[in-house]
Amino acid sequence: MKSAYERAMERFGQTEPLPALTDDQRAELAAITDKYKAKIAERELFLDDLVAKAIAEGRYHEVPELKTQLARETASLNEECEAAKERVRRAGT
Repeated sequence: MKSAYERAMERFGQTEPLPALTDDQRAELAAITDKYKAKIAERELFLDDLVAKAIAEGRYHEVPELKTQLARETASLNEECEAAKERVRRAGT
């Protein structure tokens, strides 16, 4: 009987376990995560403020555009974050 780990590895097409990360790599990954969380929070605050102003001024037609922009920017920042973390992971192998 296969373990849950083995089944998950098969699902992702990997046969060998991921290499262990060093403490420095873990710290760098945490720093990258914190950096991108801060960037995302900054964009959310900025765009949420714009949404609130648009609503207060009766410019309701701008709200969907702003929310779409927020979703797009959040997705982009998340992709950048994952790419940066993947570079750190690969540097250790």
